[in-house]
Amino acid sequence: MISGVAGRYAGSLFELAREQGAVSAVEEDLGRFEELLRESGDLQRLIRSPVFSADEQLKAISAVLERAEIGGLVGNFLRVVANNRRLFAVPQMIRAYRQIAAEARGETAAEVTSAHALSPEQERELKATLKEVMGKDVAIRVVVDPSLLGGMIVKVGSRQIDTSLKTKLNSLKLALKEVG
Repeated sequence: MISGVAGRYAGSLFELAREQGAVSAVEEDLGRFEELLRESGDLQRLIRSPVFSADEQLKAISAVLERAEIGGLVGNFLRVVANNRRLFAVPQMIRAYRQIAAEARGETAAEVTSAHALSPEQERELKATLKEVMGKDVAIRVVVDPSLLGGMIVKVGSRQIDTSLKTKLNSLKLALKEVG
């Protein structure tokens, strides 16, 4: 169940996308915006900082969208979000939209953070394993984070499985501090 501001906005966007037959296209455009957000510290500051006025945020987001050639529903959606001073919730809105879209397709959405890019075969294996565990098809989105060193973190709904080397090393470090 998706609730709160992010859920309401994502639900509205999904309904519009479904009416226009653009659910997948909207998902792709949201993914492109999310990638821009991940790569730009300035864009992250813009959406998080309460210092910028709604007008300033709207102008800046409009410029980013134009440069990234993100228009249509997603462009209009992000402008409305900026105008309503809700840009801080965009990452949650994107996650909520993916979850709603996956559920509409009869899937479960999973977010996978891996130390290295997964090969197509590894993705297929991971999907098959998650399908076995969850009992339904799983749509996965993979994010590469080299700081994990090895392994991966899989988030499905409120469940998280962390097999990253970084977490294991941090646990070992804590255990050693307790002993010493």
